[in-house]
Amino acid sequence: MKTYSKFFASSILMLLISGSALAQKDFQGKAYYFSKTTLDMENFGGREMSDQQKKQIAERMKGMFEKTFILTFNKEESIYKEEEKLEAPGGGGMRFGGMSMGGGDQYKNVKENKMMVENEFFGKQFLVNDELQKLEWVMTAETKQIGQYLAMKATAVKKLDDTDFMSARRRNRGSENEDKAKDSTKTDNPMDEIEIPKEQTITAWYTPQIPINQGPGEYWGLPGLILEVSAGNTVILCSKIVMNPGEKEEIKMPSKGKEVTQAEYSEIVKKKMEEMSEMFRGRGGRDGGGRRNN
Repeated sequence: MKTYSKFFASSILMLLISGSALAQKDFQGKAYYFSKTTLDMENFGGREMSDQQKKQIAERMKGMFEKTFILTFNKEESIYKEEEKLEAPGGGGMRFGGMSMGGGDQYKNVKENKMMVENEFFGKQFLVNDELQKLEWVMTAETKQIGQYLAMKATAVKKLDDTDFMSARRRNRGSENEDKAKDSTKTDNPMDEIEIPKEQTITAWYTPQIPINQGPGEYWGLPGLILEVSAGNTVILCSKIVMNPGEKEEIKMPSKGKEVTQAEYSEIVKKKMEEMSEMFRGRGGRDGGGRRNN
């Protein structure tokens, strides 16, 4: 009981300190996040690879799936940027069968319900300008400590589209008989091997001690800064928070690329995926036909 009272008192003290900082007219904060996406090699052709091959591929993909970001925020706006560092082998964006794509700065304005994201796709720059994606959060009474902050749990169900590659999984996983049946018509198209679920459960941990309606990436909408997110095979965890840093950074809206809505950008990506799939299938069909005629 004594320990709980001490913990409760320290939480109230932190809340008062945070509230005092937020009361400042030019309040600003910085939150540092580490994002990691895990890939099950067994479900992406890894069963045919040696342990050494899996290790080499995992090392090359580390720069793609393990990144550090900085969220700079005030009472209304935020900008989420990847931390600048020397690019590691395999970094610089995602590749699926020759398709390259990468995300840039992400801006959110909760007062104006506005989000802007810089995206690179097939060497072209796009600026997605749209309304914030609103999730129907279900808040719970479950708590845990993240660093010096008391965090509370919330969950939501997010609808996914066909361009959410970070949520991809192996198609028909566990169906070895179907895999064998496919061998005679197998193509080199990697997109035939994966599927993207229709929806995904998001688990977030936020702290009321920093009553800011912000979070990493696209996440927002809770009565406190979001410190941790679990979404499918991706986990985003806050490692450090700096309140009112000595050198304040101007939060600027991204400006690079052709301006499109989220729906327009998704359609561009979807059409290119279909083109690539047709190209792979056509090539596989010609190669397969040649082998059968010999």
